[in-house]
Amino acid sequence: MEKNQPFVEIRHARKCYGDLEVLKDISLTVDRGEIVAIIGPSGSGKSTLLRAINDLDPLTSGEVWLEGTLVNQVLPHHRYEKHINQVRQDIGMVFQHFNLFPHLTVRGNITLAPRMLKGLSSEEADQLAVDQLERVGLLDRIDFYPSRLSGGQKQRVAIARALAMKPKVMLFDEATSALDPELVEEVNLVMKRLAEEHMTMIIVTHEMAFAASVCDRVIFMDHGVAIESGPPDRIFQNPTEERTRAFLSRHLRNS
Repeated sequence: MEKNQPFVEIRHARKCYGDLEVLKDISLTVDRGEIVAIIGPSGSGKSTLLRAINDLDPLTSGEVWLEGTLVNQVLPHHRYEKHINQVRQDIGMVFQHFNLFPHLTVRGNITLAPRMLKGLSSEEADQLAVDQLERVGLLDRIDFYPSRLSGGQKQRVAIARALAMKPKVMLFDEATSALDPELVEEVNLVMKRLAEEHMTMIIVTHEMAFAASVCDRVIFMDHGVAIESGPPDRIFQNPTEERTRAFLSRHLRNS
């Protein structure tokens, strides 16, 4: 990576579904080790932008770069599949609804991708599962099936599964929004530990307190536009844009 080159860079991102434009010329950068929260009302394009980073939801136009590599390259199908599978090994993603394989144990969920994609032996993948489950405080659940886990435990396993691929950046798409309130903090604690380890993270969240206490920067989106961006204390205490002020006023009033 060239000196001073952004770690993650989104250039002029547009996304359309027919006549509906859900991302409108968004450009932003994220530095290595930076923790960025994306906030905004439902339907503002937050999750679409996040999913564009690993090309799960391909852009209509624009570019996504990771460490100097163009993620959304236009290639013949077989070359694209090889390219994107390689790139996605560097991008861990945690979804709202866990997406664990119900027929596999916790161990099986975590070891599958390292064995299939990185060619690790069963013993190597097993050790990786042990290490990551210790990291999220769930080693004692290694041989449980997902049906025996709480929502918070499932999400922590999903985080461990993403971390097992040794990603360069972690994407969190409303990782706690499907959880009961008492389970939210156990997932937030894992994310706080990752922040302390200086893991690069981009977090779509509706939890303003978490964004304020953990993130280096907050981006407010509305109607497919990145309205403003800045340190949490400025965004939450002194936003410059009226739409940001109105959103925070409504959110804080209803929380």
